[in-house]
Amino acid sequence: MNKISTQNVVSTYRRYAPVYDFVFGAVLEPGRRHLTREVGVLRPESLLEVGVGTGLTLFRYPETTRVVGVDLSEDMLSHARHRAGRLQGRDIALHAMDAECMNFPDDSFDCVTVPYVLSVTPNPSRLVAELKRVCKPGGTIYLLNHFSGSRAWWLLEQAVKPIADKIGFRSDFHYEEHVLAHDWEVQEVRAVNLLGLSKLVTIRNA
Repeated sequence: MNKISTQNVVSTYRRYAPVYDFVFGAVLEPGRRHLTREVGVLRPESLLEVGVGTGLTLFRYPETTRVVGVDLSEDMLSHARHRAGRLQGRDIALHAMDAECMNFPDDSFDCVTVPYVLSVTPNPSRLVAELKRVCKPGGTIYLLNHFSGSRAWWLLEQAVKPIADKIGFRSDFHYEEHVLAHDWEVQEVRAVNLLGLSKLVTIRNA
């Protein structure tokens, strides 16, 4: 698996922050819509979004949910704070924080969402351990990510791998290794985005 450093993530998203919504907004939006629709049905009292980025999902979460968003990139968070500021009356808190070492107490959130983050974090297993720690027992974790395996992804992986290695994105990322290998309960897996290139995985924090 490609090595990704924290500094690599920070520098990559410093470059992307001004154009992220334009480059990745529309193409990944179907997955975000599926994610937030599921959260809307669940209506959790508290929710943590890991990798909140520019805040593209914030306005779609239930108005009654207390939302906390964390991101490693201050540049991305500046856009998210601007969006959150327009959502008057909502309980939204945004923090610059390393999701592999969060300073929240155990069992802090009813729901944790992780949109397009697992394959760009330096240590996915460490991130998973933190997700499980801060999510309440029996709580819900939503992973939204690409995973290797489909024929369409295999072709795309070969095309983007030289670029992915440079910008800190793992094009070769396996569901079995990064989801099934952990001791949590996978409840549903849904293909989302163009050609089903991403999956929305619903997990019960057993």
